[in-house]
Amino acid sequence: MAEGWDALVVSFYRGAIGFLFVLAWLAFRPRSSGLSNPILWFWSALAGLGIACNFTFYFVSISEGSVAVAATLMYCAPVFVYLVSSALKLERFTASKGVAIALVLLGIGLLTRIYDIESEDVTLTGLVTGLLAGVSYAIFIFGFKYAGAYGSPQSILVIAFATLTVVLIGLGNKAQMVLVLSTSDWPLFVTLGVLGAGLSFIVYFIGLKRTAVTTASVVAMIEPVTATLFGVLVLNETLVSSQIVGIALIMITVTALSISSRTRHTPYG
Repeated sequence: MAEGWDALVVSFYRGAIGFLFVLAWLAFRPRSSGLSNPILWFWSALAGLGIACNFTFYFVSISEGSVAVAATLMYCAPVFVYLVSSALKLERFTASKGVAIALVLLGIGLLTRIYDIESEDVTLTGLVTGLLAGVSYAIFIFGFKYAGAYGSPQSILVIAFATLTVVLIGLGNKAQMVLVLSTSDWPLFVTLGVLGAGLSFIVYFIGLKRTAVTTASVVAMIEPVTATLFGVLVLNETLVSSQIVGIALIMITVTALSISSRTRHTPYG
């Protein structure tokens, strides 16, 4: 994006390359795919819309703020899942969860420094799109959760990434999409697609089958930590002490919520 590439174009290639990987995974493991079930297609397509919006909003948030802020805001996705689950009576809302959500909001305030009207570290667009990335990821979680009852992870991801590709190719800058194929920046797009959508999703779901859900919840906390370190060490981004406190507050609270909820539910619940 620093070279002028549109966020939709970056998201498209990330998802398109990811699609090729999950398609190969499905070809290698075709059993119990569930592809003949229309309900699987509906929930998988919804998951695809969620991940398409997630990719795009996440990149926009990065361009308007920083990697650390965008990654941490997106990490608020479990909070949105809890709010929707409570509204739909899928999960009982408790006082402890209310306190946890309040702590997350406090962490967001510290992270984005909304109390400092002169701060230019994070724009309103960066804040909103970062939170929308989290909402979009929550939609993906719900879609994948319900699709999981009707087919295999690889078939769900194939439909989801195919949906993402179709949606973004219709919305993105067509001239830039064609130009990527001949630009010297193409290794960056390939790397992003392979590591950011292809191998990462496949390895994640393979690992999920072999790891206790509580352990997976704790391990998930490393994502915004590594993103923050990458932003500071590689991209020369800076964080003030209050932002570091905000990141820690969000990660600890969200991880505690995830562990508390998942110990009472199935792996896909």
